[in-house]
Amino acid sequence: MANYTAADVKKLRELTGAGMMDCKKALVEADGDVDKAVEVLRVKGQKGVAKRESRSAENGAVVSLISEDKTSGVLLELKCETDFVAKGDKFQAVANTLAQHVAATSPADLEALLASEIEPGKTVQAYVDEANANLGEKIVLDRFAQFSGAYVGVYLHRTMPDLPPQVGVLVELSKENAEIAKDVAQHITAFSPKYLTRDEVPADVVENERRVAEATSREEGKPEAALPKIVEGRVNGFFKEVTLLDQPFAKDNKKSVKKILDEAGVELKRFARIRVGS
Repeated sequence: MANYTAADVKKLRELTGAGMMDCKKALVEADGDVDKAVEVLRVKGQKGVAKRESRSAENGAVVSLISEDKTSGVLLELKCETDFVAKGDKFQAVANTLAQHVAATSPADLEALLASEIEPGKTVQAYVDEANANLGEKIVLDRFAQFSGAYVGVYLHRTMPDLPPQVGVLVELSKENAEIAKDVAQHITAFSPKYLTRDEVPADVVENERRVAEATSREEGKPEAALPKIVEGRVNGFFKEVTLLDQPFAKDNKKSVKKILDEAGVELKRFARIRVGS
């Protein structure tokens, strides 16, 4: 059993800029201790590790690529250190090239993506490392989404007019409806739901919300007989915050997102929301 978590790997990658497999090996050698793993990578002479340790890559861009027939799409986040680099043509070219590679190869996950060949004899990880050197900043690729279905739409949002998109949403619908796809994607951008439906919320998360709701109600001195109804109401309120279909629709808060979809005769199969640095 691995003595580290995915979060440890991500943290080590952000601290050092080293490749995923190198980070995993270093964590194994360091028995899961991230600080020791940094030392392991330094000792092994990982390129640029010492210089990048204290840097953070919290700027960047979200790019997308949708097929001509609108049945498949890619959303990808590429991070860098400064907004100056983020809005540069070279950085955005790297991000778009990576999105094109994802569209062409459909990698199973991030590890498979980084290990795949983007050019003969050059892996994606090596390509990103090359961008590190050429752009003079730590460049990090650690998130992407790819959908293939009846209809795929995307919305990209700029938080500042002079910067590339910082938020991206990819949606997959049961049939083509460009207006609904855009409206729902914009809603997701603004309200950042964590789940599509109530069924997707982990049981332990729901149970914890129920415990908190009950404890809060008791603290407020609510009548014992009324507790079940009050707790259920608060849990339903939680669902309306975190599940997309339960959320009041941004353009008409008297209707839920599910109601809007039902009226349009469209089913939302899945969505992905990526915000740079979060």
